[in-house]
Amino acid sequence: MTIPQDPGDTATYADRVAWHVPALHDLHRMTGLLLAERISDTGRVLVLGAGGGMELRSLVERYPGWRFDGVDPSAAMLDQARETMGDLVERASLHEGYVNDAPDGPFDGAVCLLTLHFLPRDERLRTLRQLAKRLRPGAPLVVAHHSFPTGGTHRDLWLRRNADYLISRGVPSSQAEQGIQTMKARLPVLTPEEDEAVLREADFEDVQLFFAALTFKGWVAVRK
Repeated sequence: MTIPQDPGDTATYADRVAWHVPALHDLHRMTGLLLAERISDTGRVLVLGAGGGMELRSLVERYPGWRFDGVDPSAAMLDQARETMGDLVERASLHEGYVNDAPDGPFDGAVCLLTLHFLPRDERLRTLRQLAKRLRPGAPLVVAHHSFPTGGTHRDLWLRRNADYLISRGVPSSQAEQGIQTMKARLPVLTPEEDEAVLREADFEDVQLFFAALTFKGWVAVRK
């Protein structure tokens, strides 16, 4: 795998994300296992932030009876999802837009990976409420994104750890240092406690942490 240099190039998205997110492919596998605890062999799953298609392909390959709707605001990223899925793309309906553009459902489960950290708290809450409206009661939701302590010196410490991880994998120091500044400027990160509170406020319960890898955290929750 090469180290992608252009953080805005959709053509390098899959390599870039796999390089930056520890255990990404394991995260995709765990996501499927958590959904399968509550979804039958013929369930319908909503994937929010489906551009790139990596989690879609992983789920489609492992759960042949499920049907998928993927939503993403970027046409270019949806094109890449189609390319990533290849012949399996017929198993998913892809929609350009945001959560309001997703089908009404009701869905048997939902996934939102590496997306919510781009949204301020109020917009994150609104998005999660819209997801909840599209899920059956008892349906699982799996989310994962940047989430770490931000008080005092904690934010700088965790961002430093994230940069050091990338440097240890061969990312140039200058690129990793720029990443710290980009995250400070662009990501309205919440603490894990705040993330869990938002999920509960959005009408989810039984919120459980299942994934923790430096600045990344993942939860599974259930629609009330």
